[in-house]
Amino acid sequence: MSSTRFVAARIGAVLTIGQLAATAGVTVRTVRHYHQVGLLPEPERDASGYRRYPAQAAVDLIRIRTLADAGVPLSRIDALLHAQPAEFATAISDIDTALQHKIDQLAEYRHRIAELASGESLFLPAEVVTLLNRMRGLGISEQRVRLERDAWILVQALDADAIPQRVREKNAEFDDPETTRLYRAVDDSVDWHPHDPRLDRLIDDLDAWEIAHTRGPTRSTELVASRISESSPAWQRIVNALTHRAEQRAAET
Repeated sequence: MSSTRFVAARIGAVLTIGQLAATAGVTVRTVRHYHQVGLLPEPERDASGYRRYPAQAAVDLIRIRTLADAGVPLSRIDALLHAQPAEFATAISDIDTALQHKIDQLAEYRHRIAELASGESLFLPAEVVTLLNRMRGLGISEQRVRLERDAWILVQALDADAIPQRVREKNAEFDDPETTRLYRAVDDSVDWHPHDPRLDRLIDDLDAWEIAHTRGPTRSTELVASRISESSPAWQRIVNALTHRAEQRAAET
């Protein structure tokens, strides 16, 4: 039987919940949900224990389903079902505006998700990404590059205005072969025992470099030192030793 004949056969009659759902093209579960949220009245059970629905319930259910399928929030459907034509048009216009805003927001989310494929550029300025790629080109380990990346993310959050100057300074440092050598030496020490005697010489070399490239401590550099020292016991010893020597020099001045 076609849906038209199905409905016509029941005009003036009553429907079970299954027949009502089939008429409107929804599931019985959906009908019961509309009962729960107050969109469709739920009739009392008859003497045989069944709930019987008039044909008007099918009409109302089709209108509810049509509005819901169009994206109208369930919380607004009841008011629309009872609205005058002018009120209905205004409400639909408002809903359309809200849906367009949601579409724009989702489009922005998709754009940002697509940018995830570009990795570091999602979080950092282009000049920082270029610097990180330069480090890779110099043979510095990916682990150390990732730590540098995290450091720049902290700088971005805590002192973004300092980034252009810091990028210039870092590029100048990497123009110096000694800086590159020390970066690679630190890479090599990542798995050393913290009491490996080779660390003593490396700490001396790094301390000399620090003295030659002294900059005042900042909150971001303190966080960076903490982040680096978490990565390796040997690196933790390096950071602790350099911090202790810097504090001693500060106390002597």
